[in-house]
Amino acid sequence: MAGVERIPPAVSYRGALASPDGSDVHYADYLEYVIEKEGGVGAFIAEAVRNTDVQVPSKAYWKRIREICDKHNVMLIIDDIPNGMGRSGEWFTYQAYDIEPDMLCIGKGLGGGLVPIAAMVTKDKYNTAEQISMGHYTHEKSPIGCAAALATMEAIEQEGLLEKAKDDSQFMREKLLEMKAKYPVIGDVRGIGMLWGIELVTDRETKERAFDEAEAVLYQCLNNGVSFKVSQGNVIQLSPPLIITREQLTEALAIFEEAITKVCEDFNYPTTLSI
Repeated sequence: MAGVERIPPAVSYRGALASPDGSDVHYADYLEYVIEKEGGVGAFIAEAVRNTDVQVPSKAYWKRIREICDKHNVMLIIDDIPNGMGRSGEWFTYQAYDIEPDMLCIGKGLGGGLVPIAAMVTKDKYNTAEQISMGHYTHEKSPIGCAAALATMEAIEQEGLLEKAKDDSQFMREKLLEMKAKYPVIGDVRGIGMLWGIELVTDRETKERAFDEAEAVLYQCLNNGVSFKVSQGNVIQLSPPLIITREQLTEALAIFEEAITKVCEDFNYPTTLSI
């Protein structure tokens, strides 16, 4: 859209403004630079955690973003449509960073992944058009969507899915880091809750993206019953359903590792790193 300025995302592995120590707070400082340079900025919109290639900023980064927005009277709008409703192990991803946005956009998981419904949540002080008709949308206020959303929230609470997501997250972290230690094609592992990114590279030093290898892993897994998407051409994005059993999760990760092993053999990578 016209009048929109973009800033580099806080990427610690191969970011545009990478720092030697892996810090990402300086990406927030770039936001302040743009706000001061452009003037008249009304809102900053971002995912708390980028869903597609799974970029997980530090808590310090988001604390600094909140501070900058407050200082310059800029609304902080968090897009939690793909990650909200428990995927991070919190109801909403920003809660993992101990901040509060001015506006929150949610959807997808709000309807349990079955019924389309979305919502915009904001602080009461911004609810200034309550008595004003601003148009409407054909599928707005769907009773079926609302029923699905209420049932979804009830299931998350009653089945303890937030705590489960945190427990499963630790399990996935351990398994994926074990794989990284064994297979040189895995350059980086990052994630939160039930959202993980595994970046495949042809060389860990140059971080050259392993496009062919990622595609081979994808089709090998599809042949064995595990589906996921590949982002940026080389980042395997794993986002299991919150209700997955530990047995199913273990089986899925075993299928994934089997595919990684086969790809390492086919592309002549060593299957175990030397220490």
